[in-house]
Formats: sequence, structure tokens, C-alpha cells
Amino acid sequence: MFSNDRAGAVFFDVDGTLVPGTSSSVFLAGFLGHRDALAKAEDAYASGDLDNRQVSELDAAGWAGVPEDQVSGWLDGLPLVAGIAETVTWCRQNGLVPVLATLAWSPVGSYLADRFGFQGFSGPRLETAGGRFTGRVARHFDEYGKRDFALTRARELELAPRSCGAVGDSRSDLPLFAAVGLSVAFNASAGAREAATVTVDGDDLRGVLPVLSRLVTASR
Repeated sequence: MFSNDRAGAVFFDVDGTLVPGTSSSVFLAGFLGHRDALAKAEDAYASGDLDNRQVSELDAAGWAGVPEDQVSGWLDGLPLVAGIAETVTWCRQNGLVPVLATLAWSPVGSYLADRFGFQGFSGPRLETAGGRFTGRVARHFDEYGKRDFALTRARELELAPRSCGAVGDSRSDLPLFAAVGLSVAFNASAGAREAATVTVDGDDLRGVLPVLSRLVTASR
């Protein structure tokens, strides 16, 4: 349960943040047979040579014919940073609502939210028909959609953006970093480090907790 006095919300990125050194899409593409092509496309996105729509359409094509119910079994092996469960528990105990703000496909957000107790998730959607993925994108979602999702969620929680924090690592987090009161670049790119309030490096997500405690202190 959340404390009676809600201090704020924290929006956590997935790829590169909760999933270290890679992305959930590249991990899943290993099962789908287009891992190398997608890794190159994601590098091109990071450098600004491709946009999110182009990368998503390339990735989605590799999903054609895959049963929806097969994905959760693959995700059980997803590499994750240590300390996610403990960080979510700490947020709850301190009146901070933990939410996933991510460009990962919706099956990934749904899986992580259910597994760790995040209060919602964002992300693009893959089209499905008859219990299988079609190879097309049902809903595109980019870095500005991530920011807008977080701001909408904050309004629903009756929280001002300045009462919210974001934890991320890369280009897709920059609009959100600019919109909230506290931003944490976790094992991040140079651009994210420059844009963030604070930089934290480490192999355990609990390293961000001393920074997030500022949101709790500010609410008192």
C-alpha cells in the first residue's frame, strides 16, 4: 500500500536502465531471428540517424506469426539490473508511485509491471490477430509520447510535474527529463548525463534511492 501522503511519482525507463547493456527488443529479436539488424537500427536511433517509427516497423516485421502467449516465457530470461523489486518497495513505502515510462513493446511493460508491481506502463503496441502477431505496428510511441504519458499519469494522480522524478539512460528520456522536477541519468549516455539533475552509475538500481529521497523530503 502507498502511504497516506503521496509524495510524488517516479517514472522508470526500461531499455538500458532496467535492462542493462541492451534492450528488451534486441533480446527478444534473438528468439525471432533479426537480432543483428535490430541492434544496428537501435544504434542508428541513438545517433539520430533513424527515428523511432522506422525502428519499430523494422522490429515488428520480425514478429509475424509468433503466438502472443509465447512471449512471457522468453521474458523470464530477460537480463535485468539488480534491485528492481527493492526499489519499487522503497518507492511504495515512501509515498512515491513507481511507473514504467518506456518505449519497449507493451508485452514487455505488462510483464515487468506484473512481476515487480509498477503502477502502469507506456509503450508501442504490436498488432495481433487470432492470437498471433501480424508483423505490423498497432500504435507507434516515441520519446515525446513517453513524456506525455508521464505528465498525464501525474495529472491522474493529482501530482505536479515538479513532484515527479524520472530514471533513464538515453535519447528517449530527454523530453521527460526536461518535464519533471528530478531526473536521474542511470548508467547513461553522454546526452542523458548532461540533461539530468543527477548522474548515478552502478549495477544495482538501489543506487538511485538517495537521489529519489529528495522527492520525499520536498513533499514534507
